[in-house]
Order: sequence, then structure tokens, then C-alpha cells
Amino acid sequence: MINNDTIIALATPSGVGAIAIIRLSGKNAISICAPLFKSINGKDLNKQKSHTLHLGHIIEKSKVYDQVLVSVFKNPHSYTGENVIEISCHGSTFIQQEIIQLFLKKGCRMANNGEFTMRAFLNGKMDLSQAEAVADLIASNSEASHQMAIQQMRGGIANELTALRQQLLEFASLIELELDFAGEDVAFADRTKFTTLVAQIITILKRLIDSFAYGNAMKNGIPVAIIGQPNVGKSTLLNTLLNEERAIVSEIAGTTRDTIEDEVIIEGVAFRFIDTAGLRETKDIVENIGIQKAYEKAEKAQLILFLSDLKTMEDIQSKIEELTKKYPNKRIITILNKVDLLSNTTITKLKTQIPNLVFLSAKEKTGIDALKKQLTSLVNKGALSANETIVSNSRHFEALNNALESITAVQDGIQANIPSDLFAIDIRECLRHLGSITGEFDVDKDILGTIFSSFCIGK
Repeated sequence: MINNDTIIALATPSGVGAIAIIRLSGKNAISICAPLFKSINGKDLNKQKSHTLHLGHIIEKSKVYDQVLVSVFKNPHSYTGENVIEISCHGSTFIQQEIIQLFLKKGCRMANNGEFTMRAFLNGKMDLSQAEAVADLIASNSEASHQMAIQQMRGGIANELTALRQQLLEFASLIELELDFAGEDVAFADRTKFTTLVAQIITILKRLIDSFAYGNAMKNGIPVAIIGQPNVGKSTLLNTLLNEERAIVSEIAGTTRDTIEDEVIIEGVAFRFIDTAGLRETKDIVENIGIQKAYEKAEKAQLILFLSDLKTMEDIQSKIEELTKKYPNKRIITILNKVDLLSNTTITKLKTQIPNLVFLSAKEKTGIDALKKQLTSLVNKGALSANETIVSNSRHFEALNNALESITAVQDGIQANIPSDLFAIDIRECLRHLGSITGEFDVDKDILGTIFSSFCIGK
């Protein structure tokens, strides 16, 4: 799958900037660049050491394209494991394209999406899970998603699985050996140790699988549905959290008929707040559709902010119970809005009547900081602080589930005392699924194409 051709692409974002970096990778990257680069010191680029910088000009015949800084990285000590040249030129889009077109004429070809990182993987510079983490790192928009990507790039999930895979491989080879001596009734694998190992693998796989819900939310933003009756201040709260007039605010009931979403970073965690239609009985067909969407968003959200005010407080306890019954696995924060209209005596009385009630005024922006603290307290950031492995990639999640299914079948087979040859197949399947995460087993070309197609061109 590794081509010997030399690829080229813009490694910095397209558009005008102070500088732009054009990256080349391939066996002939240095030899293609050398005759087009004139060093201010007269150096021959072919004779320079790896990891060196050189100031000069890109010139063809008498035409000077730009004054540039050329970085030289020789194989195997480069990002891709091949010869790599990085040209830092001025950020004019005209200059960028002129240089790229020049190199295309000299034998380079345009890189495909993620081809630099794919070459790094194919050349053994990183495993597949680390390569995927590169895309996550580029896309990270919060401290939490950044930390997870960094941890993955440092071999998080690979380190977690490597030792277990090695032990499982050793037992698998012993069981395969037993099959070769089936007629002699000999046992090479210690069944007690093997049973313990299988139980250990199941425990670790379940922990990694369970971490996906958290990891996926950290990566894509934790969805938070704001629900409640009309005119309790849901849209005002959204606008206050976003610090902009994102949703229309009106005293007319039923103003919000569709969901409005936007993201806010709070203490390094991305929260995706969703303003919904007011919950009430109505004959308006369009509003009813909006109310149905509100329930759908609440179903998909990880957190629910149930908003109320003094006018809608009469049956708040029954509504809380109804929501808890409807969404038993959701974290629900009950909020009393418009406290600026209440007396201190009323607030004190309500605090004693309804425990854990959050008091705020979305309009006056009081109590917002307390709400934010409560939101972040519900997010288990301890796993990130402890540098635990957190799964955020759906491909890894699927592979782990498949591996768990296979190793559970092995455990069932041991307990049922079935012959080794019957669960040896499940052991191999488990190893295959675990190996597919890091690419240690053969990975289908189409799968690699799908993974790296999500990368930007220059990466």
C-alpha cells in the first residue's frame, strides 16, 4: 500500500497568513527540492543532515518564487518515516499555489486526505489508534477533548491492551499446540491461569466500553436539554449561557417552536445546550411538533435542565417525579428562574421545601456561575486527571464490543468444559478484534481509506 511516489500538500490552513508550510514526503522529496532551492550560503540540499533548517529562495531558471525556509528530515527519522521536506514560505495564496504547481511539474503529486499520517502508520511510526488520535487532536476544541487526544497519541489504549494481548497470544499458542497432540491427551495451557486471564480481560474490556459514553460526550460536547413550560425563561437562559442573543425571547407563549443548539466551553468541557419548545397542551400543529422534538432532545441528552418559575411551581414535585420516571438514567437539574422577582423569605421557604433546587435569574445573570459549577461537578473529570484510558472513537468501541463477545464465549466454553478446539476459534477472533484497534493485525484497505479520508489534506 506504500507508494514510492513523492506527495505534496499545504500543511497549514488554506488562505492568507503570515507564513504557509508546504510539505513533501517520499523517497525523492529532497532530490526534487534540491535543484529548485538556492541557499543563501550556497549549500547543496542533498548533502545536508537531517533535522536542519536552510534559508534561501525557490527558483526555477530566472524566476524567483519566494524567499523560504526549508526543513530537511531524512528517513526514517521523520513524521512519515520517509524523506520529508517542509517549505515555509510567505502566506500569499498566490505564492502557495505557484510553489505547489512548480513541484507538481517536477514529479510530485498532490497528497490525498490524511496520506502523510497513513504513511506514518504504514511505515511503523505510529499504530492505528495513534494515527486516528492525530485527527482528534486537530479537531479538539476543549481542554477535555485535547487531553483525550494527547493521551491516545501517547499510546493510551494500545498500552492498555498490549500486555493482555501478549498473554492471550501465549495461551492461544499453547492451546493450538494441544490440538496438534489431541490424540495423546496432553495439556500445555494451565486452565486455572487461563480462566483468571479471561476474567481479567473481560473486566478491562467492560471498563473501556463503559468509558465510551463519557469519552464520546467529551469529544463532541455534552448535550444538555433545557426544558420546561412556556415563558419560564428557557431561551433567556440559553442566551445568557452563550453570552449572545441566540434565541428569540418573547412574552408570547410558544415563541420557540424548534430546537436551538449552541456550544459553550465551561472549565475545559464542551457543553451543547439545546433550547426547546415550551411543554404544554396545545392545538397548534406546528407547536406540537416542536414539543415532540423537545422530548426527543431530552431523550438523547446526557443532562436535563428543568426550568420553572413561581407561576409554574404549584405541581413542580409531580413534574420532577414524572421526568425522573420518564428519564431514569438522566441527570436532571431543577432550576427556579426569575428569583429577582421573589422575596428572600419566599426563596428561604422554597429551599426548605425542595432540596437541590437551583435558584437563578437568567435575565439578571445571577446564579449562573453556581449553575455552571453544578454542571461541571456532574462531569467525571477524574478519569482525565488520573490519565486513565478513555475510549472516544466509535471504531474502537465497536471492536471492543466484538472482542468482549468473543472472549465471553471463551469464558462460557471453559465453564462448560468444552474441548479446546471449540473455543480456540473465539480466542483468535478476540485477538483479531483487539489487533484491529492498533492495526497489529492486517487491516482492510477500505477501512484505512475510510479512517484517513476524514483527515485534512496536509496531514
